[in-house]
Amino acid sequence: MAIITLTTDFGEKDHFAGAVKGAIYNELPDVKIVDISHSVSPFSIPEAAYIIQNAYSSFPKGTIHIIGIDSEINEENKHIAIKLDDHYFLCANNGIMSMVCSDIAPEKIVEINIHDKIETSFPVLDVFVKVACHIARGGTLEVIGKLIETIKPIKNIIPFVNDEKNQIIGNVIYIDNYGNVVTNIKRAFFESIQKGRNFEIYARSYKFKKIHRKYSDIVNFKIPRDKRNDEGRGLVVFNSSDYMEIAIYKSNCETVGGASTLMGLNMRDTVTIQFLK
Repeated sequence: MAIITLTTDFGEKDHFAGAVKGAIYNELPDVKIVDISHSVSPFSIPEAAYIIQNAYSSFPKGTIHIIGIDSEINEENKHIAIKLDDHYFLCANNGIMSMVCSDIAPEKIVEINIHDKIETSFPVLDVFVKVACHIARGGTLEVIGKLIETIKPIKNIIPFVNDEKNQIIGNVIYIDNYGNVVTNIKRAFFESIQKGRNFEIYARSYKFKKIHRKYSDIVNFKIPRDKRNDEGRGLVVFNSSDYMEIAIYKSNCETVGGASTLMGLNMRDTVTIQFLK
């Protein structure tokens, strides 16, 4: 049974996500559709890139991933289909796939060219669904597009390192449901620059001198629970995806707040690491 996933900024209120699912079922009644997320911030390419990079590999090989973010076609925003790591990705060529492609080289990229056969103002429904179902039936990418070699990059995907190699400047690329702030600094990149040196991490007016292995490492379990006051404390970890994350222990955006609100950190804000001699 074919699996098609959906990652969009459609939200839950409007008809868009439901209409896409209905169109898929009309063509492939036995397909399995999985919602990865419909809560990407509108037109947020970095958010979508982070989500799909960290979700796709949990699915079986051969899964088809539809990414509906900023997908209106124009001269600067063509549609592409990519085969990568034995998965298929359908999206606009606007940088969404550059995070995944920076770690794993695509096996094949085509620029979709079936638009002359389809009149549409809703390309996710009319174009991506057609292509996804074509692939699910065993169709090849060359039938729906022309081969291309490269895709557009996403801005700020790689952190800046100064010439002296004693400073990294990264950016916030994602804010999760807990208000935790994810940067574009990956563990391997950090360690390749750190080389065992001590460091200080600056996020606005906040400074951290330690990276914890997990969130609860900030807790001193030798102190009685009623005297700890750990909830609400800030910390830095490498998260489950190995990205540097600034978090608040046991945060809740609906009540006490999270790192994004309490520290005033927003998408694309800078996070600086200074290495000490």
